[in-house]
Amino acid sequence: MGFLSDALSRIKPSATIVITQKARDLKAQGRDVISLSVGEPDFDTPDNIKEAAIAAIRRGETKYTPVSGIVPLREAIARKFKRENGLDYKPSQTIVSTGGKQVIYNALLATLNPGDEVIIPTPYWVSYPEMVGLCGGKAVFVDTTMEHNFKLQPEPLERAITPKTKWIILNSPSNPTGAAYTREEMKAITDVLMRHPHVWVLTDDMYEHLTYGDFEFVTPAQVEPGLYDRTLTMNGVSKAYAMTGWRIGYAAGPDQLIKAMDFVQGQQTSGAASISQWAAVEALDGPQDHLPRFKKAFEERRDLVVSMLNQAKYLKCPMPEGAFYVYPSCAEAMGKTTPSGKVLRTDEDFVSELLEAEGVAAVHGSAFGLGPNFRISYATSNAALEDACNRIQRFCGSLR
Repeated sequence: MGFLSDALSRIKPSATIVITQKARDLKAQGRDVISLSVGEPDFDTPDNIKEAAIAAIRRGETKYTPVSGIVPLREAIARKFKRENGLDYKPSQTIVSTGGKQVIYNALLATLNPGDEVIIPTPYWVSYPEMVGLCGGKAVFVDTTMEHNFKLQPEPLERAITPKTKWIILNSPSNPTGAAYTREEMKAITDVLMRHPHVWVLTDDMYEHLTYGDFEFVTPAQVEPGLYDRTLTMNGVSKAYAMTGWRIGYAAGPDQLIKAMDFVQGQQTSGAASISQWAAVEALDGPQDHLPRFKKAFEERRDLVVSMLNQAKYLKCPMPEGAFYVYPSCAEAMGKTTPSGKVLRTDEDFVSELLEAEGVAAVHGSAFGLGPNFRISYATSNAALEDACNRIQRFCGSLR
């Protein structure tokens, strides 16, 4: 009998974390590396949020909190959903966790039985299928295409649903593609789900506030009120408020599900950090004047990166609607040979050789379930992005 759990054999390490660490190691060795692998805003947390945290410390708000979160934060979450999404939730229908990842994991752990299926459109955030596997479920992948801007289409979704389907996970705007669903596109998906009342919806709205141009964000229960009683709407303060290290995710949903998630969390971590929760109250209720500045900077970076990547030989890069990622295809580079003599067979070969030859760290698309593509995060300075894209152009130009 082995010491380690068999469950570990069902999961893979996070490719984004592995590549980010490799970039750090190369930097420590003195290499000139530009890391475009991290999904983290390079902006600082707004000052009003920091001050709210400091004030909480001075008030002595440093004790254990209720498992599901402090009342002022759960009330702020309910107000946010009403104000921004037109969704009515009581504070008791909300939950606060140590990051959005814990929200998703708790929901799956509280609901999945062995053999239950969870539909995940590809490409997906790397943690979704691993969490499903850890909780004993089966991930069912439905491919999207660049022709449809990496958005799930109604017909393949309908075909993927079986009597064993318990959840579908939707992420808009998406990590890794930045794709976001219009109201009409979301309605086409929710129309399918309305025909299958046993399927629950777990919507990851973490990038809600990072959409560009005239794009209007929508979430499933907002588009189709008939899904309200079987939807968990997840969000957090990490991306829009540059609070990744504060570790606050939250969600709202039906009472029965929230109570089950509270039960699970009570035996895991209990409540999230008290100081972070008070900071999140200010994030949700306080001034939002940093958002236009964040969005303007990200939109400029998106336009720069898409333009420069589309000037690179063998690459095709669609224009995403949101988040801070692009997901270019490197299909035309497959079979080409690098100056070092390496023949590129996979997108993993492509990003590995790019890192070695030019010091640019990106994440291969196969880690997200769909390739040959690679993900670039443009959550860094314009100067670094321009330098990185010049290096990518040079690398692609060297292929034969």
